[in-house]
Amino acid sequence: MNTLPPLARVPLLVLGLASLVTGVLAGLARLGVVVPDFGAMQAGNHAALMIGAFFGAVICLERAVALGGLWPYLGPALSGGAGVLLLAGGPLVVAQCLLVLGSGVLVAGGIMVTQRQTALFTVMLAVGAACWLAGNLAWIATGNVHAAVPLWLAFLVLTIAGERLELTRFLPVRPAAPPSFLLVTAVILGGAIFAAFDDALGLRVFSAGMLAMAVWLLVFDIARHTAAQQGLTRFIGICLLTGYVWLGAGALTGLAGGFSPSSPLHDVAMHALALGFVFAMVFGHAAIIFPAVLKVKIPYHPFFYVPLALLHLSLALRVFGGLTENLVLRQWGALANAATLLVFIATMIASVLRGARQPKGRSGRRRTA
Repeated sequence: MNTLPPLARVPLLVLGLASLVTGVLAGLARLGVVVPDFGAMQAGNHAALMIGAFFGAVICLERAVALGGLWPYLGPALSGGAGVLLLAGGPLVVAQCLLVLGSGVLVAGGIMVTQRQTALFTVMLAVGAACWLAGNLAWIATGNVHAAVPLWLAFLVLTIAGERLELTRFLPVRPAAPPSFLLVTAVILGGAIFAAFDDALGLRVFSAGMLAMAVWLLVFDIARHTAAQQGLTRFIGICLLTGYVWLGAGALTGLAGGFSPSSPLHDVAMHALALGFVFAMVFGHAAIIFPAVLKVKIPYHPFFYVPLALLHLSLALRVFGGLTENLVLRQWGALANAATLLVFIATMIASVLRGARQPKGRSGRRRTA
């Protein structure tokens, strides 16, 4: 089967990284931090750049590699292209349409995977992709990015949870796991959809579902076992467990109204989930995902814990500033968040260079996590 060679995948990843950098600068601008003009101009597109153009492109790229063939690579190309169009000041509606098309490709891929292997986790991955598509359509239909955010967050959480669900097969059978997962997912989806009709009630239902998902992951995920292992396996387990705690913290804040754009707790709720939870997953799985996508070695090193610790400490500072309504602490926390991402990227690059010097057969990686 024809597929895109690893070197040709690099530009697709670069498209996503461009949106990540600009999205981070846009987020800082929203807090009143002075940033370069190209970042400040995108303050209103912060969520779209981070979730759609960055995470959308990266998730599409990972899924394209797994699917094989050439057409799945339209997903990351369209999603990353939408981010570049936003950065270039192109027509918003065209960027929105590119995101719709990119998410449509991901949905098609999810359906294909489900047809190949009908299982709860493959269905959940397809449902997560459908949430992204629905959020993009809601953004176009309403012209209000906040109408899309609950569905976009559901996309990230259900995608991650679906991938974790796959690994529960390595644990003893627990009959309560699948039906409880379905119930939690139904609450998340119901809240995200109902938020379009009743913002306050829908977002609280959504938050309750997210809290239940955090509990489900802490109880049923294999991370509790892998965190007791060694090396990369242990590191991934710790990333996951700490991320689940942040998911629960964001959900609790959401129950207090934090996911509402007008709430003083909005920054706390959004970034506990999108930074504390989602980026903890990224930090944990980067040493597995990027070698699979780019065919490079990323050998484990204990220094991996440094960006993880910085992520949690910087986010704790930002959350404390949000809870106390201290803008200066929020700004310093956000700047530390941005610096943490730079440390993480530098750590991954250094590890790739170190892996390139290793003899073949010594990647230092372990697959089960």
